[in-house]
Amino acid sequence: MSLLSLIAVFLIEQLQPLDYRRIIAEPLGAWADFIESRFNAGAYRHGVLAWCFAVLLPVALVGLVYAALYALSPLFGLLLNVAVLYLTMGFRQFSHHYTEIQLALRLGDLERARQLLAEWQGCSTYNLGSEDISRLSIEGALAASHRHVFAVLLWFVLLPGPCGALLYRLALIVRDRWNAERIDQENAFTLFSRQVFGIIDWLPLRATASAFAIVGDFEDAAYCWRTQPAQWPDRDLGIVLAAGAGALGVQLGRPVVDGVEVSDRAELGLGDPADVDFMQSAVGLVWRATVVWMLLLFLLGLASLVG
Repeated sequence: MSLLSLIAVFLIEQLQPLDYRRIIAEPLGAWADFIESRFNAGAYRHGVLAWCFAVLLPVALVGLVYAALYALSPLFGLLLNVAVLYLTMGFRQFSHHYTEIQLALRLGDLERARQLLAEWQGCSTYNLGSEDISRLSIEGALAASHRHVFAVLLWFVLLPGPCGALLYRLALIVRDRWNAERIDQENAFTLFSRQVFGIIDWLPLRATASAFAIVGDFEDAAYCWRTQPAQWPDRDLGIVLAAGAGALGVQLGRPVVDGVEVSDRAELGLGDPADVDFMQSAVGLVWRATVVWMLLLFLLGLASLVG
């Protein structure tokens, strides 16, 4: 059933892309803000209780609905799986921006590429060169493929029905919303959301990095994975970016010159500087990793049937 649900979601997404920001990110962000406004008294225990209401309660309710529908007919359970997966994962959450940036760079339209990158990642792109745009785009695509595809897929397989997919998406949104304006502040309320998401994302990060290494340059990916993530601001996400960069044989990270400002960033990967051709290689890497995951799901399903 898991494999059928995933195939159905991939097909539906190609036919009818989802406006993720409007339909998912904003409503779930509003839900996270509502819970925070009711529970945030600054204490750690309040953060634990709020997280349970914001994340575990919806997941438990969806789990009960899935069990009831599956008891009526497995087809109903399959339909709920497809619906929740369609809302929580997908390539089109980032591929549209990425493809448009790639096309603009091939046409030599740097201004258009800067504008698209700024819209996608919400960062300043003033006077960025094509190499900087390519690097930032590849980093964004590798991170988004993990956040929107591979991590959701793994949790979908680990927990019954659509519970895992919803758990990952809600936990990520809650962590980001509760910590968005408090990066430099000590706030015990937000601490639990960071801790629990670190636990939830521990296995998916390494599974995604392993998939990139398997379908790319394994030796360089493994070397970059071992040696480079500690220098990245988000060490956990640095695992995926370092492994992906090593698998592609491309230099990511590195300082980015934005007008007169220089952002000091650690170097990730090995090999040649990023360019538009490496952007196309990154697309191939993500798709090959997806095929590996689908093949693994097929083999697991086959083994279950034989058993």
